[in-house]
Amino acid sequence: MKFFVLFACLLAVAFANEDAGVLRSEAEVNPENFRYVIELDNGVKAEQSGDLKNGEEWVVNGAASHTSPEGESISIQYEADANGYKVLSANPPLPTPPPIPEAILKAIAYIEAHPSQE
Repeated sequence: MKFFVLFACLLAVAFANEDAGVLRSEAEVNPENFRYVIELDNGVKAEQSGDLKNGEEWVVNGAASHTSPEGESISIQYEADANGYKVLSANPPLPTPPPIPEAILKAIAYIEAHPSQE
């Protein structure tokens, strides 16, 4: 289900610019797998493929890229499966959260060592 949402988002980005013309569009949908590629003349490129493993779990791989209004190349490669969505690479790199403060780590360790008696 998640990959359908991502697929819809990528297509929305790809078609958001009404002046963009389609340079390449390929799609293949089968019961056990799918694949699509779209490339627009404004620099937007997206591709995604998925395979149904063991008849019950989808494994999806994809990539998308475009040029920002500032002229910077933006790209992402990802994988999604039953364990969630993983970014394999991104340019520019995605932001990461700051480390957990030491006091919070100590509090968590204390709570784990002294579980509630209820």
